[in-house]
Amino acid sequence: MEKKNEFKPFIPADKIVPEFTVTSVILGVILAVIFGGANAYLGLRVGMTVSASIPAAVISMGVIRVIMRKDSILENNIVQTIGSAGESLAAGAIFTIPAIFIWASEEGSGISEPSFITIALIALCGGILGVLFMVPLRTALIVEEHGVLPYPEGTACAEVLLAGEEGGRKSKVVFSGLGIAALYKFVADGLKLFPSEVDFSMQGSYTCGIGMDVLPALSGVGYICGIKISSYMFAGGVLSYLALIPAIAYFGGDAASKVVDDAGKAIAFNQLAPGQIWSNYIRYIGAGAVAAGGLISLIKSLPTMVKTFSRAVKGFGKKGEAGDRTQRDIPMSAVLGGIVVIAVAIWLLPEIPVSFVGAIIIVVFGFFFATVSSRMVGIVGSSNNPVSGMAIATLIVTTAILKATGSTGASGMVAAISIGTVICIIAAMAGDTSQDLKTGYIVGATPAKQQIGELIGAVVSAIAIGGVMYLLNAAWGFGSEQIPAPQATLMKMVVEGVMGGTLPWVLIFMGVFIAIVVEILGIPVLAFSIGLYLPIHLSAPIMVGGVIKWLMENKRKYANDKERKDSVDTGVLYAAGMIAGEGIIGILLAVLAVVGLDSVIDLSSVYGDAFQSAGNWVGLVAFVLLLSTLFIFTRPKNAVEVDAKLDK
Repeated sequence: MEKKNEFKPFIPADKIVPEFTVTSVILGVILAVIFGGANAYLGLRVGMTVSASIPAAVISMGVIRVIMRKDSILENNIVQTIGSAGESLAAGAIFTIPAIFIWASEEGSGISEPSFITIALIALCGGILGVLFMVPLRTALIVEEHGVLPYPEGTACAEVLLAGEEGGRKSKVVFSGLGIAALYKFVADGLKLFPSEVDFSMQGSYTCGIGMDVLPALSGVGYICGIKISSYMFAGGVLSYLALIPAIAYFGGDAASKVVDDAGKAIAFNQLAPGQIWSNYIRYIGAGAVAAGGLISLIKSLPTMVKTFSRAVKGFGKKGEAGDRTQRDIPMSAVLGGIVVIAVAIWLLPEIPVSFVGAIIIVVFGFFFATVSSRMVGIVGSSNNPVSGMAIATLIVTTAILKATGSTGASGMVAAISIGTVICIIAAMAGDTSQDLKTGYIVGATPAKQQIGELIGAVVSAIAIGGVMYLLNAAWGFGSEQIPAPQATLMKMVVEGVMGGTLPWVLIFMGVFIAIVVEILGIPVLAFSIGLYLPIHLSAPIMVGGVIKWLMENKRKYANDKERKDSVDTGVLYAAGMIAGEGIIGILLAVLAVVGLDSVIDLSSVYGDAFQSAGNWVGLVAFVLLLSTLFIFTRPKNAVEVDAKLDK
């Protein structure tokens, strides 16, 4: 039965064009290694990574379309599919594995550094499982919920590819957004002429925090998501920073907290900065909310998932008709067989310190978090996917199970981190695969070829990530000032807390019951929980982007509905360019940091104390000027004038 208003991709299903070619695979592999290495450094230094899908698509267009003079949107799509796999796998690995290196550096820990082979195999197993788990979910999440889950980066990436293919005004809008955002990002985070984060936190009688990362990508994500999803996320941030943080500081009062100063003396609750309360208390509440929100979302999605899975099982051995190329996945027999083989390998390979029980945990929790991650990135995008929150939930349960079964001490902690690493990579890869499949769905790619591309990217990146980790650890050492590895340090604390019985379960269950209350009230629990877990500095600019789209849709005056739609759609193109511009410069700055040139271009010291004191206001003014360009490029009159010039 044909669906009403069935979506039609850019390249029709019955049209065959170059897609999975030698050029696209080689270029994709190169980008996977580059983006994987750069993001590994970035994540170890600041605790966050940059999505590589859009930068990879832009670079691919530059090479294939401009240099090689070929017009092939599906080849470009395969390049970004393979290239983005490196970033996702790196994100999953660096949030956990460095914890083992840190333990190994501690005297008397009884733990040795993981070998290159161990890191590569753990990363490889996680990467392959992340892709395979996503295959049976594609129809349910990408096709059935098209128009419901926005997948902002996947949609933005598709808009970039379509703009490059169609040329004209669309192409100009995308690359205008890209260029302006790239310049802005370089000035803010490269030259550091103004701060990329503004903060107006208060401490004392009413300890609270408010601020935002004044960066183009986050506001672009908010514009693509729209006001509803943005507001749900921001509501979670408001609860954590303007209600929970003040409550903890107020009720704690002069009592000693678990946070200590440089002299080792406990700091009183009312003397803690908002950031200290967030990292030591709120983050655990947020992790509980994310875990509960993910479970609730999974339960609500079960009927659709079961229907999709049964449909896929019925398709065993069927190759599909020629006309349904855009609906052809990797055969379910190969998917299930691959999952079983990887699970057995995790159990039996001596290089992977995981038992039979651990392998079962990986399969069960891996599929759960692959589903949760795929839905989450459909709401907030890959860059804001709280993979670390899912890793925390995994480590809590995993470590508790290992402890209960007698696997304690050094071996138990290493096993817990190894299991957590595989699941963390699964979640990151599933999220990335979802975004890429969304892009492919819009442009008309063959899902099976994209899924094979993801597997190729996972294999190459798994081999590369071990070398990158050893290089960075040898240069500075994980946990040092240069690469503090904040996420891995937190994972280490979680495992030690569960093993030692010191984990704050009260905070975690607070998050669980907050999520339940939110669900009862009818608010989308996952978006709210993500906002509760992430710093408000991330949800605030996303909210700003959502508000701008709302203003364009409801408050700006238009001559007719067509003009309104054209203006709003042009905004999506410009927002996609903004995400791409920041992503490309983010990778560039990471490379400059690796080679030691980041301090050379840093001009912040020139401005001294005057710059620092006025920094917040300078950053806000710069952000307002940046966002004003979004209004300028989407003016109905401007759009008409540009179209007229192009027609001539």
